Amino acid sequence: MRARIAEPEIEQLVHRFYDAVRADPVLAPVFDAHIAANAWPAHLDRMVAFWSTVLRGTGRYRGNPIVAHFPLREVRAMHLARWLELFRTTARAVFDAECADAVIARAEGMGESLREAMRLGH
Repeated sequence: MRARIAEPEIEQLVHRFYDAVRADPVLAPVFDAHIAANAWPAHLDRMVAFWSTVLRGTGRYRGNPIVAHFPLREVRAMHLARWLELFRTTARAVFDAECADAVIARAEGMGESLREAMRLGH
């Protein structure tokens, strides 16, 4: 699948997804509380690097996404569920069906790891 997912598609996925997040009544308040308006370009660059590493194995992202989310004490299972819902919709809009399914499966697996690490329940 790595060969079929190009960097421009990853950039499109990240930007379209976070546009949806920033407009979402459930998620926007959480993100607004932790990412200043002027910090969004750097956050988007970091997320493109993250997804490039996850989907293409580029190694551009350095960090621990689980640890990065620990300070977000207001995050609940409903936030993660909404995040995944928006991600699924965006992935299906950006990729063909087979690639979208693979991308979504990766996001769902990471979501489950995050849910367990943060003890969010279901």
